[in-house]
Amino acid sequence: MVQYKLQHDGFGNVYAVTIIGQNISIPFDPANTDYQAYLKWLAEGVELQDADGTAMTADQIQTFVGTLP
Repeated sequence: MVQYKLQHDGFGNVYAVTIIGQNISIPFDPANTDYQAYLKWLAEGVELQDADGTAMTADQIQTFVGTLP
């Protein structure tokens, strides 16, 4: 299963997501095909970690997804 971790800028603003175990950073850009795949994976129930590395619950993920462009 693919796992993701949110990245923040040090001021609490989440700006991208990293695929855990890979050196891939995906910006939150609706035109980015990796971002589109990420949204699909979120809908399928992948594990998402917050910027501190704590696994997020399904409710937290849904709330987060509602804030994305």
